[in-house]
Amino acid sequence: MSDPRSSDPDTSTPADASTPVGTSNPVEAGSAGPRAASKAAAAAYASERVALLSRLAGGLAHEIKNPLSTMSINLALLEEDWERAAASRDPDAPAASPREQRSMRRIQTLKREVARLEQILDEFLSYVRGQAVNRAPLDLTRLVRELLEFVEPEDEALGIRHHVDLEPGLPLALIDASAFKRAVLNLLVNARQAMPDGGELLVRLHRVGNFAELLVTDTGVGMSPEELESCFDEYWSTKKGGTGLGLSTTKRVVEEHGGSITVVSERGRGTSFSLRIPLVVELTGLGGYDAGSDPGEVVDVEEVP
Repeated sequence: MSDPRSSDPDTSTPADASTPVGTSNPVEAGSAGPRAASKAAAAAYASERVALLSRLAGGLAHEIKNPLSTMSINLALLEEDWERAAASRDPDAPAASPREQRSMRRIQTLKREVARLEQILDEFLSYVRGQAVNRAPLDLTRLVRELLEFVEPEDEALGIRHHVDLEPGLPLALIDASAFKRAVLNLLVNARQAMPDGGELLVRLHRVGNFAELLVTDTGVGMSPEELESCFDEYWSTKKGGTGLGLSTTKRVVEEHGGSITVVSERGRGTSFSLRIPLVVELTGLGGYDAGSDPGEVVDVEEVP
């Protein structure tokens, strides 16, 4: 006698009715977990390895920096000894001999090279170690204006004219002032170095939706397509004595602030960098940033992605 359930379509149960959607194939469903776990483990291992190498590299750089500092101090003392000896020389005595002049020039050359190596190590350590981003609501317009006032005297001496357009009344941005100043200063110094014979520096800050966009444009030597493709790479530089960490540091700082950076350039015409940083936007009906509160405190605001 046949089972009546076998001929009743209303009571028959499909073979996969109790199987969740997307897991009907037990082999595929079971293999996704191990694959995901394997990828996560590989990513964790790679992250730990990078962290270890960064610590080792940072420690090595620190060990190199210590004797460099000692060399710098002793070269400065040696230079002072030579200067005192020259000052105490009898006015009727002959001027410094060619040998003494060569020695002074060599001391000054060594001082410059030690200072350059110390700068390279400082930038390397800063890049490898990074730093905690301590963000607080700040006025981007004011910050950019202060940086321009800082670089303007040297730019003017080199024949570089500033053209500035800073939109007033922008909302505040959550930024680490020290890190962000360093990032923007890198762009301003790059622009100066790209215009050894003078030129025009155009700086514009304005609002684009919930972002502030900072444009830094120069009329300098520009970059080729190959140079443009590599300009944010670590240790890439076309400048004599450049560390190759300036633009990569700027890019990292901007991205740590939830922003982005792009660049366009043409050989012989100039380069333009564009930075976009999220603004702090008030929530409707919830008040906003209290100017009378602690400088690092945000009251009922959200950072719009």
